[in-house]
Amino acid sequence: MNRPIFEIIHYKPKYAKQTVQMWRDSKEKAIRQKEMHSFENHIYFLNHILPKQYQINLAFIDKQVVGIAAYNDSEISQLYIHVDYQGMGIGKVLLDKVKAQSNGRLTLRTFEVNKNAQQFYEKNGFRIIGRGCENEENLPDIKYEWIDK
Repeated sequence: MNRPIFEIIHYKPKYAKQTVQMWRDSKEKAIRQKEMHSFENHIYFLNHILPKQYQINLAFIDKQVVGIAAYNDSEISQLYIHVDYQGMGIGKVLLDKVKAQSNGRLTLRTFEVNKNAQQFYEKNGFRIIGRGCENEENLPDIKYEWIDK
């Protein structure tokens, strides 16, 4: 399979609509549940809430947002790849960038129904450290941890 050429940039609000649409589409496919927040509230969250605690990077192909990673030095809050671009290495590049900027330990949560995410994280060195239901969707989730060796 040919790997697409993409670039990683820091998030800018001018990409909000495109980013939120990609994020919502990817999440809805992954968890088979409609987004509970309005599109406008999701944009507000992306522009005003998320950046207070997390750095946000976007992956682009041909001026189209195809991925997002929101993280700090110890946690990944969001990592989504456009449904048409999954399995092409974009998520791994974003994840490797997050790992490189981490303090050597990362945690994240993913939904139990999202088997693709579980396989992705486990293949990339994360291990399960807990289970629960700590999300607004009220879905069972899995807490993962990665420790640099």
